[in-house]
Amino acid sequence: MSLLNQLIAAVFAVLIGLVSGTLYIMSDSSKDMLSHQLESHGQDTATHLGLYLAPYIAEQDTATIETTINAIFDSGFYQKIEVLDAQGQTLFTSDSPPPTPQNVPQWFLKLVQFTPPSMEREISHQWRKVGKVKVQGRAGYAYEQLWKGAEKTLIWFISLSLIAVFSLSYLLRFILRPLKGVAEQASALSERKYVEQKHIPKTQELKTVVEAMNKMVRRVQRTFDEQTRHIEELRKTAYQDNLTGLANQRSTQAQLSDWLDYRKDFGPGTCIYLHIPNLQSLNQQAGEERINNFLCYVGTQLSNLALQYQQNIVGRLTGSDFIALIPVTDEETVKRTINQLKESIKINANSQEIAQNQLPIHIAVTQSNEHTTAAQLLSEARILLRQASLNNVDIQYPEQFTGVQTTSNSWQSHVANAINNKQVFLQYQKVISNSGNTVIQRELLARILNRENMPCSAIEFIQVVKELGLIEALDKAVLERAIEYIQGHPSCPPLTINFSQQAIHSENFTAWINKKLRKQKLKGRLNIEINETAVLNDIEHIVQFRDLLKQNGVGFGVDNFGIHPSGFSYLYVVQPDYIKIDGSLCREIDNSAEDRFFVSSLITAAHSLGIQAYAERIEREGQSEQLSTLNIDGTQGFLHGRPEALI
Repeated sequence: MSLLNQLIAAVFAVLIGLVSGTLYIMSDSSKDMLSHQLESHGQDTATHLGLYLAPYIAEQDTATIETTINAIFDSGFYQKIEVLDAQGQTLFTSDSPPPTPQNVPQWFLKLVQFTPPSMEREISHQWRKVGKVKVQGRAGYAYEQLWKGAEKTLIWFISLSLIAVFSLSYLLRFILRPLKGVAEQASALSERKYVEQKHIPKTQELKTVVEAMNKMVRRVQRTFDEQTRHIEELRKTAYQDNLTGLANQRSTQAQLSDWLDYRKDFGPGTCIYLHIPNLQSLNQQAGEERINNFLCYVGTQLSNLALQYQQNIVGRLTGSDFIALIPVTDEETVKRTINQLKESIKINANSQEIAQNQLPIHIAVTQSNEHTTAAQLLSEARILLRQASLNNVDIQYPEQFTGVQTTSNSWQSHVANAINNKQVFLQYQKVISNSGNTVIQRELLARILNRENMPCSAIEFIQVVKELGLIEALDKAVLERAIEYIQGHPSCPPLTINFSQQAIHSENFTAWINKKLRKQKLKGRLNIEINETAVLNDIEHIVQFRDLLKQNGVGFGVDNFGIHPSGFSYLYVVQPDYIKIDGSLCREIDNSAEDRFFVSSLITAAHSLGIQAYAERIEREGQSEQLSTLNIDGTQGFLHGRPEALI
């Protein structure tokens, strides 16, 4: 019960006590007054009867006595009238059982016990005592009068109490409104939200509480902001090029290795390797400031080019070497993009008075597929750069430009039928707790059976799915299969699904998933993950999507966490249930002090917001041991086994 309701209840209890006491006092005094009235009335009746019946009593004329008594008794104000002679013998008695008073509830009759007084009068005639008259009034009259008074008092009490309660409720709500704000602040703080009250109450005690709460909120927020800035500075130092802001050599090579050697899900792509020859000579000729401006411009243009695609890697390998990997292979598109890049760099170089007759860069373009390794990609690009330098050309393409990777109509039809008919084969990879004893969740990997009825990896069909616009249908099929499995296995560990950016930004998909989840009991049994890049592309929409999941008891996580150049301050707004630290950051964590310190900072920041932190693509015991010392909540990777079929 809220404090406001408790105060109202307490006041109401006091009012009930007051009215109970009032009713008791009033009833008791009224009872005494009515008793005195009945005594007086009975005494008067006995006196008048004695004066009138004295001669008849002396003569013991019972007929006249009976007639007189009955005439008076029929008025209904008496319960018993008795006439006695001088010897105490009864001459006549008229009585009746006490009638039940009309309009008086039984509980009141039981609560208020009232015995009407019996009055008597000695009768004298001709100076001698001839008898006695006893009169007892009827109690019903007293009960009726007592009830009328009590009823009127109760009606007034209830009416005034309702008015008082409503008035008191409004007044207390107004006075205690700051306390409601404090409760909301505490609740928001538990959800890692920092809310300050703008209105400071004038009541001294409430003012102290509100100001103390505001101070605590500011302190907690300042602590998180300082922690975020510290980690951001660390990330920039360890993984970011100081001049251009791109990923440095270490970070770029780690991402290339992670995407091409481990995940093997990048698929066909184009690598743009940009080299600035004679950088030292250019520094001496044009000056360090102009060359630095030029390098920043080159980095910005390359970054803008890469960021047009959800999947991309862009970075600076050395002082004079830049690289970008984008998921496009169409020859016309690639050449148009490269020419635009070249022209924009040329214009900037001329404005900086760096280039006169030739472009001060060489660009090598090579292509990758699902079998290309990171080392192979870099080697091929550097060979093409040497050719460009020897041939004195700005851009060097491979001898055989592969262009668009076409797929057969039969394979496209097979993939489309499998997705549309929801013939999706699911595998999973376990996330194991830090203690190594508990399966925290099982991340689902979507597969379809090829024409030989064997599961094929995502890299073999995902490009076709994108070309046919079936990404949303694939996500729906995976979710339906997951829910079906959960219903059939009530005690299974939670399942985790990785949704695409395209699906979650579809209004139809959002409405569909809300309807689908609302019918199920999935609390603690299903999680949905979104890639960090997709989260940062539209944080407002992601927050709405997270709220939708929360309403339906579904967990929400951020995948590939920690590598986006925009940092991770978005965690405060998005508030996921957990994060999965990207495998490129953990790849050398058992050999690199910088990686350990950075990952430790990420874990600490997540824990400070009440967010669980897991590490992806863990392959060695050394990695697991180091992460355990950093208080990681769970790990995922080949160390815990290859993907298994969900059966």
